[in-house]
Amino acid sequence: QVQLVESGGGLAQAGGSLTLSCAASGRTFSRDVMGWFRQAPGKERDFVAGIGWNAGTAYYADSVKGRFTISRDNVKNTVYLQMHNLKPEDTAVYYCAADARSGTITTMPRWYDYWGQGTQVTVSS
Repeated sequence: QVQLVESGGGLAQAGGSLTLSCAASGRTFSRDVMGWFRQAPGKERDFVAGIGWNAGTAYYADSVKGRFTISRDNVKNTVYLQMHNLKPEDTAVYYCAADARSGTITTMPRWYDYWGQGTQVTVSS
């Protein structure tokens, strides 16, 4: 059974930090592009960050550039999202996703084949 399981969400104060983890199982993800998305209540699911299969490339949404860092450990089959200088507008459910087809980082959710269940991040002002 293919699974992506996020962890590390929670409550943080503005200016604080959190690190999300996404543990993948059920297949080999080492050749997949991995991405993080987020969805706030009543809003669409938005791209946050993506990383290439060999971690040589990464791409970030403008809203998080300079504050968030995506990384991966293909031995552990785990992807991370370090979040610093958090803002109340970062509040959302964060989802990990795997793109097994395109080979390049894409910001479109429809290109991602596997999704986690999400983890809530709440940032208080």
